[in-house]
Amino acid sequence: MQRKPFLVAAAFLAVVGAVTPASAVDVNTLVGTYKWTDFTVQAKTCSTNPSGAGLCMTVIAGPKNIGMEMIRSKFQDQDGGVFVGKIGHPASGETYNTKMTLKGDVWHMDGCTDAGVCATGDFIRQK
Repeated sequence: MQRKPFLVAAAFLAVVGAVTPASAVDVNTLVGTYKWTDFTVQAKTCSTNPSGAGLCMTVIAGPKNIGMEMIRSKFQDQDGGVFVGKIGHPASGETYNTKMTLKGDVWHMDGCTDAGVCATGDFIRQK
């Protein structure tokens, strides 16, 4: 498997937005602007995400894919703060089956495409 770095921090925000109300994470705490390498992603509550997620995560700055919605599915809470779902990679646009964890202001994402291309990265909230 090939592994390349990526930061889908905001996308993970979207993941949490689709979690059931019993989840320990409040969607509003995920709202914000996140940075990964040369990309800036904005997470905000919305009702327009085609996946039905209650959060949108949009690339707002970077070398390409500006305007791309990163959240591609509802996310499932796997175990108190660990979420899984489909996230669009901000650089390639490819969809990754991603496991996300939120620690403080950092969304750590780790996942692979259906073709076996894998990536990992941290999205850091901007203050």
